[in-house]
Amino acid sequence: MREFLFGLFAAIFLASLVPPSNAQPQQERTLDEIKAEAIKRAENGMYPLIGLDSADVREAFSHIDTMDNDKWAAAFSAVADRYMNEGNSLLASDPRKADADFIRAWRLYSFGRWPVPASPGKQRAYTKALEAFLAHAKMMDPPLEVVRIPFEGSEIVGYMRLPKNEKGPVPVVIAISGLDSRKEDLSVNFGVVLNSGIGFIGIDSPGTGQAPIKAGVNAERMFSKVIDYLESRPEVDKTRIGVDGQSFGAYWATKLAIVEHARLKAVVAQSPPVDATFQKDFVLQKTLGNREYLFGLGPALMSIFEGANKVEDLGEILPKLSLVNQHLLGKPTTSMLIIAGALDTQVPVSDAYLLLSNGDVPKEAWINPQGGHLGRQVKIWPDPVIFRKVLVPWLVRNLEMPSGN
Repeated sequence: MREFLFGLFAAIFLASLVPPSNAQPQQERTLDEIKAEAIKRAENGMYPLIGLDSADVREAFSHIDTMDNDKWAAAFSAVADRYMNEGNSLLASDPRKADADFIRAWRLYSFGRWPVPASPGKQRAYTKALEAFLAHAKMMDPPLEVVRIPFEGSEIVGYMRLPKNEKGPVPVVIAISGLDSRKEDLSVNFGVVLNSGIGFIGIDSPGTGQAPIKAGVNAERMFSKVIDYLESRPEVDKTRIGVDGQSFGAYWATKLAIVEHARLKAVVAQSPPVDATFQKDFVLQKTLGNREYLFGLGPALMSIFEGANKVEDLGEILPKLSLVNQHLLGKPTTSMLIIAGALDTQVPVSDAYLLLSNGDVPKEAWINPQGGHLGRQVKIWPDPVIFRKVLVPWLVRNLEMPSGN
């Protein structure tokens, strides 16, 4: 009886995490609300304004009186241009200050194209963001290598860094971006793992950044090609390849943990969409206008798929990605760490629990009961702290790094 009651309680609890089908869609923020929220996030180091100076954000917003994509991009790019120009002028005399300027410019250009480069102006901002980031990358030690992997008549562009002074092949983590983050963001975050003797390669998710294909039911094949590439590199220990994915990137990470479980040593999935996230009712009633997301989650999702011309199309496209509908959930996986927040409104925590309770090997979990998307909690568990205190130590243990590193 006790087991029955526990199972019944668990079923009721998980059901409560998915919104009822008669819930009303949320409304997008107005421009004034976006400005206020963005400035607050910059002041508190909250995504997607981590690392941005609130004074720079206020300056850009002072020139924005419409949600027109090109005007948004122009305002943030104008502030970024100032830092980019200063950085170039200081390269010879003060390379450290120049590097700081390039980082500042990159973050501003990147927010100028956020959430997706959906207009010519936002595309120009994205192009400038790449230029500013690569200017910063030239200062990195150990160096950042721009990797170009041939793929289906195009190429996969990745950023690879390997630790210095390591003897023999090293483990490498494939870091997969989310819906609106990019491999540039990951390459900054993952610099920390180099000190533990672990390398990484940052890759844009399908349909985002410089990815060669759109998202779809078989788009994980792109990452299988990256694994092939890593196995061809003599500096890489092919028996210790890991994957990390955040948000939509966690979907690909989770799928790789299943379809590539024999070639992967460890996988981290941070707020992984598995099934409930992809259901039509959830997409149309909780995803569109989501307030945890700064603005534009619906259009951002539309941009990564072929044939998504209106938001209603997402209700037909996304259910096909469900790992339940693809009959993959419950199949063998590699070792996994699942990170999530119980208050996540973008990816229901029920998806994390569903993943944890299926498969053939024990999985580890870090669930923040007060956390939102990716387990974030303002000032207490911001992204960098979760990365440094939770994610990296787990990778170090599960990629079997010597204790002396």
